[in-house]
Amino acid sequence: MKNILSKKGAALTMATTIVSISSPAEAAEKLKVFILAGQSNMVGHANPHTAATLYNSNDTRDKGLAKLAFQEGSGISKEKLDAQLSQARKLDELSGGISFDKVKKMDDGPEKMALEAKVKKLKDAHEAYKSKVTSACVVSDQVYINAIADGNKRSGKLGVGYGGGGKKIGPEFGFGLSMAQKIKGPILIIKTSWGGKSINYNFRPPSAGPYQLNEKEKSGGKADEIKKNAGLNYRMMNESIRSVLSNLKENHPAYDADAGYEIAGFVWFQGYNDQFSPEFRGNYKNNMISFIKDVRQEYKVPKMPFVIGVLGTGRTAEKVGENAVSLGQREAAKAPEFKGNVASVESYQDYSNFSHEIFSKGWPKHYHEWDTVGSDRPYHYLGSGAFFVRLGDSFANAMANLMVK
Repeated sequence: MKNILSKKGAALTMATTIVSISSPAEAAEKLKVFILAGQSNMVGHANPHTAATLYNSNDTRDKGLAKLAFQEGSGISKEKLDAQLSQARKLDELSGGISFDKVKKMDDGPEKMALEAKVKKLKDAHEAYKSKVTSACVVSDQVYINAIADGNKRSGKLGVGYGGGGKKIGPEFGFGLSMAQKIKGPILIIKTSWGGKSINYNFRPPSAGPYQLNEKEKSGGKADEIKKNAGLNYRMMNESIRSVLSNLKENHPAYDADAGYEIAGFVWFQGYNDQFSPEFRGNYKNNMISFIKDVRQEYKVPKMPFVIGVLGTGRTAEKVGENAVSLGQREAAKAPEFKGNVASVESYQDYSNFSHEIFSKGWPKHYHEWDTVGSDRPYHYLGSGAFFVRLGDSFANAMANLMVK
């Protein structure tokens, strides 16, 4: 489905054909701009090599996503993954895991030197595998990105490295590659994300009204500063977006000023920091509704397609269903005024349960096995590249559905 607007019917096809016959050159495609925003899981904390965990799955979708994420002929495969996991288990058994305590506790001598040599050989192979998988990840010619991921600010062709620390990935990778399969023409992603932020305070939208200080904040001597900084990340987000929109040619070489651009959709993935205060989690639905309305008004796109990633770190349907923030996100997406142009995506459904199994074995003692499939804590979805590729694809599928309504 390369053109998601094809369902508009034969009349459009005929009109397009007539134009192409009468025009000496095909008209340039309008630049499609997608905005991604949120906190640390929009930042992305997955080492790219962990996306190879997709090869562990027999699911048809995962097989397709593996082809999407890795270059053809890269040599990455289930066999290579299985071999790496086997070697990683051997390395952990010999070394003692992340601490290398089995080596450190040995007395100096020939036996220790022999073990150190074995461990070094396996460790070097482990690092070489990670580098090979990372270098095999796709770099898009169609999709460009301008991203803020905490302190990592960069732009260019979509590939790995637009997540945390300048080396990791978030949902932007799978989202952009998946959208490129669905629509023609150039695509630009603008990503603004900062870890540890709430929608009730940091991303507070203007129409939510003034932030209400609690008693501790009122008496702490910084009340004026707290009031001033309410909504700061909302404002920073818009400043960054406006800056990119004013320099589109610099951000995508295929941008044609005559064809123009459109803000084609917005993806929001946030919520962890709103869980811990009754006021924050209780106001989530209304804050989310205000946020969507304000963003649409800001960019003068009244029915801008908007996708909400539902907080799913609880991993199961039951646990996610107990989370007031997750419920608020779902309820906001179902608001009658948003019918047909806002959707929610359940992130727990894309969780890497395979990575979780290895994490649960006790990752310090099984570090190198764990390091093959994950790279962070459960609140960052284990830093699983497989999860973030899946989630990005889920966001893209939801976005594509909204764009044809």
